[in-house]
Amino acid sequence: MTTAERPDPAAQDAPPDPREPVRLLLRQLHSSPSGLSGREAERRLAVYGPNTLARRGGRRWPRELARQFTHPLALLLALAAVLAAVSGAPALAVAIVAVILLNAALAFGQEQQAERAVEALAAFLPDLATALRDGARREVPAPELVPGDVLAVEEGDRVPADARLLTGTVEVDLSTLTGESAPVVRSAEAADPSSALVDAPELVFSGTSCTGGQALALVTATGMHTELGRIAALSQRPPPEQSPLERQVKRAARLIALVAVGAGLAFLPLGLAAGLPLAAALSFAIGLLVANVPEGLLPTITLALAAGVRELARAGAVVKRLSAVETLGSTTVICTDKTGTLTENRMRATAAWMPRAGTIAADGPHPPAVLTPLVLAAARCTTADPATGRGDPTELALLDLADRVGRPLPAAERDAQRLALFRFDPRRRLMTTADRSGGALVLHTKGAPEEVLHRSDRLLDGGAERPLTGAVRAEAVRAVSEFASHGLRVLAVARTVPPPGSPPPERREEAEDHLCLLGLVALADPPRPEVPEAIRRAHAAGITVHVVTGDNGLTAASVAEQVGIGHHGTRIVTGTELDAMDDARLDALLGRAEEVVFARTSPEAKLRIADALRAEGHTVAMTGDGVNDAPALRSADIGVAMGRSGTDVAREAATVVLTDDDFATIVKAVEAGRRTYDDIRKFIVYIFTHAVPEVVPFLVFALAGGAVPLPLTVMQILAVDLGTDTLPALALGREPAEPGLMERRPRPRGEHIIRPAMLARAWGFLGLISAALVLTGYFLTLDRGGWHPGAPTGTGSALHLTYQQATTVSFLGIVACQIGTAFAARTDRAPLRAVGLLGNPRLLGGIAFSLVFATAIAYLPWLHPVFGTAAPTPVQLATVVPFPFIVWGADELRRAVLRRHAPEPSPRPAPSPVPAADDDRHAVAVLLARHGWSADRLARALGIGERAAADSVARARRIAAGHGRHRS
Repeated sequence: MTTAERPDPAAQDAPPDPREPVRLLLRQLHSSPSGLSGREAERRLAVYGPNTLARRGGRRWPRELARQFTHPLALLLALAAVLAAVSGAPALAVAIVAVILLNAALAFGQEQQAERAVEALAAFLPDLATALRDGARREVPAPELVPGDVLAVEEGDRVPADARLLTGTVEVDLSTLTGESAPVVRSAEAADPSSALVDAPELVFSGTSCTGGQALALVTATGMHTELGRIAALSQRPPPEQSPLERQVKRAARLIALVAVGAGLAFLPLGLAAGLPLAAALSFAIGLLVANVPEGLLPTITLALAAGVRELARAGAVVKRLSAVETLGSTTVICTDKTGTLTENRMRATAAWMPRAGTIAADGPHPPAVLTPLVLAAARCTTADPATGRGDPTELALLDLADRVGRPLPAAERDAQRLALFRFDPRRRLMTTADRSGGALVLHTKGAPEEVLHRSDRLLDGGAERPLTGAVRAEAVRAVSEFASHGLRVLAVARTVPPPGSPPPERREEAEDHLCLLGLVALADPPRPEVPEAIRRAHAAGITVHVVTGDNGLTAASVAEQVGIGHHGTRIVTGTELDAMDDARLDALLGRAEEVVFARTSPEAKLRIADALRAEGHTVAMTGDGVNDAPALRSADIGVAMGRSGTDVAREAATVVLTDDDFATIVKAVEAGRRTYDDIRKFIVYIFTHAVPEVVPFLVFALAGGAVPLPLTVMQILAVDLGTDTLPALALGREPAEPGLMERRPRPRGEHIIRPAMLARAWGFLGLISAALVLTGYFLTLDRGGWHPGAPTGTGSALHLTYQQATTVSFLGIVACQIGTAFAARTDRAPLRAVGLLGNPRLLGGIAFSLVFATAIAYLPWLHPVFGTAAPTPVQLATVVPFPFIVWGADELRRAVLRRHAPEPSPRPAPSPVPAADDDRHAVAVLLARHGWSADRLARALGIGERAAADSVARARRIAAGHGRHRS
């Protein structure tokens, strides 16, 4: 190759359009049909770089790991550990440090998931490729391919780079890029400069698989410049922002730290003013800090989330990040795929139409025998194998229909009788086989109804062939229109019986002429039976469900209507329409109170939809299964990948993986997330409440100037926080769902986990009631013992035993109020009977432990010197017995008042009809235009745009003209 043939180094930044004419493309790439020389390939490798997917610079893991220890809650726990150590509780300090280390390790491990997404993408690239180098075929390492190389692509190969076919025809599996499982045919002769890049019939792409045929292809892009590389670049976007829970926990940690430090600092001067020595004042200040620091906050949140993860795993959802459970609970919009998520991911023939017989139901286990000729012809015109499950889902459905009719056709028997095969041609939209049937040659054809009808001049009627009249054609057109309006995929089936002794045709044009129409087969991918109820629950929860699919819009809209999507009205937006929308129009579309079916979407489109929804303040859950879905899965708040049908790339990019590929599992996950968030709030109300009866006695002591002895000791506070408080708090983190959980509207994205109403309930209501009860018990005990303000209660005084019993009553009073608070916190609005008194066995066990622990401190003599307690008398003990009932009863009355004054839910608008997409009615419009319908009439009857109607008329004329030339 000469120097002039060398590419411009800048060309790697602006690769040529691979849809250009081959001659121009070869000139731009300075190549030829015989490929490159070895030396030129080496030079280009230095210019373009290796054909690999690049990763962004690696993380500085020491900094990332260190960042886990600067989390506000981690700092708060570190402060609690220091204070615990200073207060003489080294075991607690060690436990808190262990919690800090464990949570840091978990968070650091989760942040490394993004790195594995690109590694999974790289697995789609082969190790070796066959290229023409120096005019001969050679196996070269795939990373060494460069633009201008000529590849040999054969059945079973994985395409190593984006390329333009020069010669030959291949069938390729594009599911890694488009998510659609049906193979497509790509041919060097099928150039279409106006088509979208991924749909161009003359192009093959890196990472896809060749399932049939052979061809030579010119490499047009390598590495990160390929379609697969573009998806890899999108998948490496910065990681999504913190979940709502992670943000709110930081705010809660700051608030708790402010309260704890503020209480300690405020008490220090009060204690000194009350005449306490400096050492005693410092000791009490530390006691207040320890009382206000919730040592179990982070472990309880972690355990609550972990419980949600385990619950979801049993339900079929694997959650890769703990906080994702809570984020699912705040979901306001679900963007779901159709195939395999809303549907069963299996095509099934549900109806048929035959001349003279009309429409025939075929969805039962034993369809009518009259369908036999139609069904057998359709089954012979297939290449799928039901025994292995491999092949086009549509063909598997046709073979299943033959089995249900009672005429099964094993793949081995079908292939043994096959004499010739003309694979599906995307231009002709037909497939034909030549088969030996009953000793005679029979040609079987299936494909798009308009193409089969235009090539048919006969029909099969009672075993005899008769002319195909205009009336029967019109009847067939009406049947196609009716099937399509229900979102069914329609295939027409025909046959030709050549004269006896005729050899199999060598050209498909000969095989696909003068056809005898057998009928139509309508197929559907049935919705999952559990999806409609899941959609209903999602709607009841105020969640909007959009369908974002690579399938056609009419089919997706039909499935959406069947499962209940569109309760506020539905609009279908094709990928072309979406690309033409600016951001303002897209925001306006998504801002309406209607659900949208996005059809024929690209990776960028899914990403754009997710970003637009999040910009509007929504919490978005996006489902996907293909490589092309990875960017959107990473961008959404929650990426939900399919476990069965999904690719490794999608599973790595997602935060939740559905092992059953079922939409209903997403709704279960939303419910689990909401329950988890509620449980965290219940726990926070519980621990915030008990700060008040612990702090108020110190304030009373300080404000009284020492005239009132201290109602609590520091060790008693530690006993409450570490002994009686922890297990009930952990149990509240596993509370069952409150009734009506999935009838609430989603909480706002920016809503704080600690709301003013929670603080008012915890501090201003439950806390004040508890503090009043505790002080009442304390002063009653002192009064019954003969105490008066200012009377000495120190060691050696006559009232010392009474004082110790009084502090014991204060301690037991706090424990009793904790029990009442625990039952009150189990619900936010509903009465306790709605969740059942025994509905949380863990809470009952935690309360039992608290009672045993408190009894031991109160009655075991060897613990009295440690905690400053004394055994209370039965009368004194009876003082605290009503406390739980008073606390719980007061909150039960408060909730009853709230329920009585709660506003009535507003009625939901009635569902709106589902409009059809212009492009999905195009096939029906072409058929009607062939029978004389004008563009105006098509637009009115089918509800399509004037331009689309005119295009349909023009296409019908082109087909008629081409068919006339073919006949002549």
